[in-house]
Amino acid sequence: MLSTYLIALREGLEACLIVSILVAYLSRTGKQSYARHIWIGVGSAVSLSFGLGALLSFTSTTLSTRGEELFAGIASVVAVAFVTLMVFWMKRTARSLGKELHSKVEGALPLGALALISTAFFAVAREGLETALFIYSNFRTVGSNTAPSLGLFLGLLSAITLGLLIYRKTVKINLGTFFTVTGYGLIVVAAGVLSHAVSEFQNRGDLPGSQSFIWHSSGAQSFFWTLLDGSVGIGSSLTWLQGLTWAFYLLAVISFYRRPLKAAALTSPQGVNA
Repeated sequence: MLSTYLIALREGLEACLIVSILVAYLSRTGKQSYARHIWIGVGSAVSLSFGLGALLSFTSTTLSTRGEELFAGIASVVAVAFVTLMVFWMKRTARSLGKELHSKVEGALPLGALALISTAFFAVAREGLETALFIYSNFRTVGSNTAPSLGLFLGLLSAITLGLLIYRKTVKINLGTFFTVTGYGLIVVAAGVLSHAVSEFQNRGDLPGSQSFIWHSSGAQSFFWTLLDGSVGIGSSLTWLQGLTWAFYLLAVISFYRRPLKAAALTSPQGVNA
């Protein structure tokens, strides 16, 4: 539940802030009548994201056990790669995100409705597709009980609520701090997803060491192990290859992520104190 909540909160708020920037810019420039095109693009992107999530789940259930393990393993590796790139992308571009989106809207306005719809669609679809892929992979990691679904729902609800409060100037947060802290959280979750991808490949026999455990419990998981597995991806059974992969990814990515960027003001949507 904790990991799916964090994913949904972080990615959902990113999408909400993008929409806020687009809508606020139209309002500030007296072009509110074009806002409906923005919402059409946003709605299309959200629909595509849910469609991808449904497709991944459906495909997974129609495969054989070995096919499902291969599909889940590849999907997890791709999800980790996407999330890692996006975490670094947001750290680098958050300061200029508002200006970049303003420029895209300004360039799209003279081209008509389709250009505006496309601008909003591609801006939000990037977040949505990444979220769908990562959520699917994370669901495989944390199991099939209702807690991950509840975390997803609460995370999206929190993101939408917080996005509205920020847009209406009800609350002010430091977006640089928020995205930096949640970036660390996503890196930890991604390490767990990658560890479980290794497990999928080991179960298939594609990677060695499936019976070489750091620790292994064949009984029912306790609350402690369930909580640990659902947050950092370390469960009651862990092979040496899983553990080494988890540790190497975590140490390598965090060592790069913590390197400071040049000081610059974070560009924020109307009503956001960055």
